[in-house]
Parts: sequence; structure tokens; C-alpha cells
Amino acid sequence: MITVTNIEKSFGQKKVLRKISLNFEPGKTNLIIGKSGSGKTVMMKCLVGLLEVDKGSIFYHDRDFSAMNDKERKSIRKEMGMLFQGGALFDSMNVEENIGFPMKMYTTKSPLEIRKRVDFCLERVNLKGVNKLSPSELSGGMIKRVAIARAIVLQPSYLFCDEPNSGLDPQTGNLIDDLILEITHEYNITTIVNTHDMNSVVEIGDKVHYIYNGELWWSGDKNNILTATNTELQDFVFSTELTRRLKT
Repeated sequence: MITVTNIEKSFGQKKVLRKISLNFEPGKTNLIIGKSGSGKTVMMKCLVGLLEVDKGSIFYHDRDFSAMNDKERKSIRKEMGMLFQGGALFDSMNVEENIGFPMKMYTTKSPLEIRKRVDFCLERVNLKGVNKLSPSELSGGMIKRVAIARAIVLQPSYLFCDEPNSGLDPQTGNLIDDLILEITHEYNITTIVNTHDMNSVVEIGDKVHYIYNGELWWSGDKNNILTATNTELQDFVFSTELTRRLKT
């Protein structure tokens, strides 16, 4: 569980987050949606400590992350996995080295133990046997799956995914969505996904939080988002011809 209480964030005179309070639940995919510039990316950066909140608090269960210094936060960061928008694999490392990198950074596991864990994670994302391939030899979907394998290699309690379907065709995007959902439920991870992909919302949105102009405007799930009466949310959800057909 991650609990956010009245957090605020500004850059100069521009207020980006305005007194947002919400819970991100374990074992569920918690989606943050909103227009570009709504504050959802800043929200995620605050959650992982890349940005500091101006006011309010962020709790990881009973641990006040927002009140900790960098040294104190290190133990919580070991419990985090991060899936970056472009995958963010190291070009100079092969697949096995990329996935094993967090283990070398944060554990004292032997090379054999690391390799076994890497093999397990690759098999879990349906990429068995690609250990020695370089990132340049991978398709976009494979890069995302390798990035997911790296994100779960430390068996995280918290998984952060920034636009996981960005740059992917719809079919591959669906596969990534399904994989994130399966891993979340299987390992009881608190998963937070930033997305503007409505397909992801209606397919894997166990919990959905809509941010509008830096404020929490609506919370619900994939089962009631299409029938929500919030005007701004409706404008966002039914902004394309395809989603407008769902409304009728």
C-alpha cells in the first residue's frame, strides 16, 4: 500500500499538484490517467523520490517516505521496480547483463545465483533463451518485456510503469498490459501505471485515478469509468471516434 496525503508540487509560480490524497492498493494495477501536462508524470516522480513534494506526505505502508533522507530511502528503493517509457536498456550490455544489473547493485548474490534469477525472469516474460542478445537485436515489444524482467528481478513490492505501451502496436501493447496485470496479481505487487491509453484503462484498470489540472478529479475502476458522469473525465475518455462508439 502506498498512501498519498495532501501532496502539493510547484515549479516557480506554476502549481502542478494540488492537495492530492489517494491510496495505491497492493495486488492491483493502479492507473493514473490524464491529459499531457495534467501532473501525472510529476506525481510518479514524487512517488519514487525523483522530485520532492512541497507539502503533504507519501507513506509506503507505515514508512513516511517523504520525510526520509536519501540514505534512509535506500531500503525502500530496493523494493521498487521501474519500467521506463522507452525501456531504458543499457546499449553496452546484453539482455542478461541488463536484467542482472539491479542484483549486482543491491545484492551480494553470486554470478550463478544472478544468472538463475535472470533466467527465471526471462521465462516469466516469455523470452527464454535471449540472454546474449543485445538491445539492438530486439523488437520494441521484446525491449519492453526485457525491461519488465529487469523491473521484477529484485522481487519488488512496488512496480512503477511509465507509459508502458508507448511506441507499440495495439496487439503488442495488449500483451504488455496482460503481462503487467498477471505479474501484479501473481506477486501481490502495488503497481502504478501512468497511461493515456484507454485500451489499457478498460482492460487492466483495477483502480483508476484521473488527474485534471493537478487535482484528483475522479477515482474508480475499469467497470465504471465508461459510465462516470464527471464532465472532464467524459471529455477525456470519449475523445476519439473509437471510444465515442463505446458510449453509444
